[in-house]
Amino acid sequence: LIINYYFVIYHRREMSLEVRKLVSEINIKCDGDVFHEMIRYEPHHISRICSDKIQNVDIHEGELGTIGSVKSWKLIHDGKEIMAKEVIEEIDDEKKLIKKKVIEGDLLEYYKSFYITMHVETKGENNLVTWIMEYEKKNANVPDPHTLMELCINVTKDIETHHLK
Repeated sequence: LIINYYFVIYHRREMSLEVRKLVSEINIKCDGDVFHEMIRYEPHHISRICSDKIQNVDIHEGELGTIGSVKSWKLIHDGKEIMAKEVIEEIDDEKKLIKKKVIEGDLLEYYKSFYITMHVETKGENNLVTWIMEYEKKNANVPDPHTLMELCINVTKDIETHHLK
């Protein structure tokens, strides 16, 4: 398992905001298409695969896996249960990309905005999952979400292990 992890800070000139970005790339051996389909259409199965990390996933609006659909995640982060409600803003089937915006929940206590993008590159047995977190902190004392990225990496590993059984 190879993991590449990097951190970027950039400014949006038009709004003079400091937007930060965390990126993690994880090579997986399970089928990348299956991984993408699970994240997109079957997130409720993730809570069964890694119940120690993801407690529950509920759909609130729309159909699973469609732009505009809203779902909430209850997860264990830094030893506490937190909730994040998100809306799917972008889907690219060709690139196997899903971009979601957090619209409610515990993360917005610390961040003015928070986006999560998941992208899967499939090349035979070599599949690369990329997680991208783009966020703006409410103040300088707010930590970067490294532990949340670790959670995404660990969930990715759990899904891979499940599909390799």
